[in-house]
Amino acid sequence: MTPTSPPPLETDADTHLTPEMLAELERKYDPETAFRATGPGLGRVISFLLVSMAAYQFYAAGFGLIREQLHRGIYLAFVLGLVFLLFSWRRTDHTDVAPPAWYRISGVNILDIVFAVLAVTAALYLPLLPPEIVAERVGNPSGFDVFMGTALLILTLEATRRSVGITLPAIAGLFILFAIFGPAMPGPLKHGGTSWLGLINHLYMTNQGIYGVAIGVMAKYVFLFIVFGVLATRIGLGQLFIDLAMLIAGRYAGGPAKVAIFSSAFMGTISGSSIANTVTTGSLTIPAMKRTGYPAHFAGAVEATSSTGGQITPPIMGAAAFIMVEYLEIPLRDVLAAALFPALLHYFGIFIMVHLEAKKLGLRGLRADELPRAWRVVREGWLSVIPLVLLVYLILSGRTPDFAAVYGIIACVVVGVLNKVNRLTLPDLWDALATGAKNTLAVGAAAAAVGVVVGVVTLTGVGFRLGFVVVQTANDLGGFFSSLWAFDYFSIEQWALFFSLLLIAIACILMGAGIPTTATYIILVSVAAPALAMLQVQPLVAHFFVFYYGVLADITPPVALAAYAAAGIAGSNPFKTGNTAFRLGIAKALVPFVFVYSPSLLLVANGFSWDMFAITLVGAMLGIGTIGAAFSGFLLAPLSMVQRVWIGLVALLFIAPGLSSMAAGAVLMAPVLVLQWRDRARLRTA
Repeated sequence: MTPTSPPPLETDADTHLTPEMLAELERKYDPETAFRATGPGLGRVISFLLVSMAAYQFYAAGFGLIREQLHRGIYLAFVLGLVFLLFSWRRTDHTDVAPPAWYRISGVNILDIVFAVLAVTAALYLPLLPPEIVAERVGNPSGFDVFMGTALLILTLEATRRSVGITLPAIAGLFILFAIFGPAMPGPLKHGGTSWLGLINHLYMTNQGIYGVAIGVMAKYVFLFIVFGVLATRIGLGQLFIDLAMLIAGRYAGGPAKVAIFSSAFMGTISGSSIANTVTTGSLTIPAMKRTGYPAHFAGAVEATSSTGGQITPPIMGAAAFIMVEYLEIPLRDVLAAALFPALLHYFGIFIMVHLEAKKLGLRGLRADELPRAWRVVREGWLSVIPLVLLVYLILSGRTPDFAAVYGIIACVVVGVLNKVNRLTLPDLWDALATGAKNTLAVGAAAAAVGVVVGVVTLTGVGFRLGFVVVQTANDLGGFFSSLWAFDYFSIEQWALFFSLLLIAIACILMGAGIPTTATYIILVSVAAPALAMLQVQPLVAHFFVFYYGVLADITPPVALAAYAAAGIAGSNPFKTGNTAFRLGIAKALVPFVFVYSPSLLLVANGFSWDMFAITLVGAMLGIGTIGAAFSGFLLAPLSMVQRVWIGLVALLFIAPGLSSMAAGAVLMAPVLVLQWRDRARLRTA
């Protein structure tokens, strides 16, 4: 019997997209890259400012001794000033320079230039004052201090709206209203409130607000790692990753989809952006998947789901990883170690589902003439690996992240000069530095806006209040379920933990649908950390739980931006692509629950043991593989609906950490395996 023929493609031909079309696609779905076009005169000025920003950050991290408050102020001034020059009042569908008018200079509204100058002035005003004068004014700011603080607050929210979207500044605005109208709040949210002067004093005059940890981490670490990723890609590391992925997985059943997984995993080591990874690797893998028979929506979903793994893949994870370093006061290598196996489980889950889909549809791999030559790939690309190896070595040896990033950047430049295949010229270096700086603007503005939210949390104590509400709600639900005879096997405390995790996960996904992962993480961890601490969950585990569900929002409808970008390349229905991407990424939705109940999976969590780690890892792999079969409808042969539901429930026993639950799962799985062996034998002889 021949394999089932593949379903018709959703488009009549492969999608052929030029680099300009890919850039426009990324701009459409990623507001952080929706830069407006400017005239050549102002364009050169902006390019100079971007490179100056990169040069300053490099100097400050590698050689300078700059006071922390001043360093944060300079970074914030660069960010806000450039945001108003590069992002227009409203996003437009064209990238042409705005037509000449008396109120525009090189396509930029004069009012935007005024905003840029005022934002730079307000951002630098306080940091440039002598520290002893600032210390005297904390608690009693002058009228001019309040004016500058108000200007910076308003301009920060507007810059964030332009570069990220309306959701984050709207949330920040609600928190500001909450701070001022505290006495009118209901129940446990009621507090004493504050005046506008008190609010500006806290958000502007101290390091608890706009100049807080978030903007500090962006200035100290994240900027450098983004520049490193741009340079590493420029010297050929990105292409090397794609070629290696094709050599590793391209020849096997459904090869292009497996290439998408491996290439996205490799790209995730140097880029923490889901949408950028989707566009970069998807331009090659999605058309190849369609040519071998995958439906267009499935091809786009595979690429989107794989690309979201970039933010959880060491060594260059999303900016949230560096925030975690500061919050938890642990070395970056510990965060990277904790992220390693959950990231591998994410890719393993996608791989299983892709493989089963390929077997079900009878799809081929790539032919020998469609694969690159192994010796040529190694010969032309081996030099580009050196900067990444050096970066990882320095981090693992205990060096600070900024030290590792500085020398990684230097290594990129040296390799780029020496490499004949991907030679890095001075214009290329200039463009790479400008691009890297430009790519940090939106996340920098978002960090400043998040500082407003965090400032209100520290001023009012709302984090503990909301945490109490979450735990109380979970306890009420736990009490109800534990009173039912069918569920009384678990205690109220166990039910309370489960429902707390569920409520926090839902909140992360909903909020992550409208704001960047880093902002979601920072805001919700202020609620989740106190709530989960009440339930005896370790801080590292709580932070990773929130982080992972924030990342999941990129492939969760109705606002699955990575999936929508992939749909644009595939020519498929965006919502259908998003639903399929969420199904493929179901492993990522389960893994956080696994490491909450068995922290050994994070390697560096308290109470780690190799025995528990091995049991948890094997169980998680079995559970993820079983769930993959249930969703795909195929294991060794097509599965009936009853079998799919049955093994879907059995998968939960595998995932639940413990030998007894795994043994129970194996016993319940055995009848389905016997039936599958019989059905496969029948298909072979038919």
